[in-house]
Amino acid sequence: MAAEILAESVYYQYSQAKDLALKDVNLRIQKGEFVAIIGPNGSGKSTLAKLFNGLFLPTKGSVRVDGLDTRDRDNIWKIRQKAGMVFQNPDNQIVATLVEEDVAFGPENLGLPPEEIKKRVYEALKIVELVDFAQKAPHLLSGGQKQRVAIAGVLAMKPDYIILDEPTAMLDPVGRREVINTVKRLNREEGKTIVLITHFMEEAVQADRVIAMNRGQVVMEGTPREIFSRVEELKAIGLDVPQVTELAHRLKGRGLEVRGDILTIDEMVECLCPLL
Repeated sequence: MAAEILAESVYYQYSQAKDLALKDVNLRIQKGEFVAIIGPNGSGKSTLAKLFNGLFLPTKGSVRVDGLDTRDRDNIWKIRQKAGMVFQNPDNQIVATLVEEDVAFGPENLGLPPEEIKKRVYEALKIVELVDFAQKAPHLLSGGQKQRVAIAGVLAMKPDYIILDEPTAMLDPVGRREVINTVKRLNREEGKTIVLITHFMEEAVQADRVIAMNRGQVVMEGTPREIFSRVEELKAIGLDVPQVTELAHRLKGRGLEVRGDILTIDEMVECLCPLL
């Protein structure tokens, strides 16, 4: 059984919608990868995320998680244990009055013994660095902390894949940084496969691979360096690039010998210093 999420010739159409939300999408996300999916509003990226854990089913084509076809209703429970979902608004995922009770909600529904639940809650809160907040009320936490509680709730289910649908969209810069640092740690230290849907290009830069979508189709796929060096193509479909990449693009357009695939401030400094 392949350890991957595989989408083959996937089409999706919302009921009563005239146009397809997804058209002939073919993707493979391998175990251990950190993949960012970007695209303008209406590009189909959030629809695709919901197909990955069986919230939506393809109108045509197939989505498989570790070989399990989402169209087979007998597989859905197994798939959702393998592929956990974190949404944009953490308040929509928090169901309890204490942090530890919220994180325990999923394992309790699995019917696990109390000792195993307690262990999973502690481990999940430790990973997201919120052990000291176990007895706090979620509504007293910051936006970033709430989202980390939501992530802990998913982690307590022990999924192999974590799909995050614009998890930082409602957060301030501090909250966004907290969540993205947690996501990176989950991938690099815990070995979780990450699928991050985001509007923030600075977040996408930190992935292993970037998939760009437009009008329901995959239009670009590659490393962050490969994708964000295509500044004009991204702008043509309504996407930005990281600010430092935009600066490099403009400087290059003015005749300076600057690389077009710069992604970080350190890389920009390294390029500019010899020119001074």
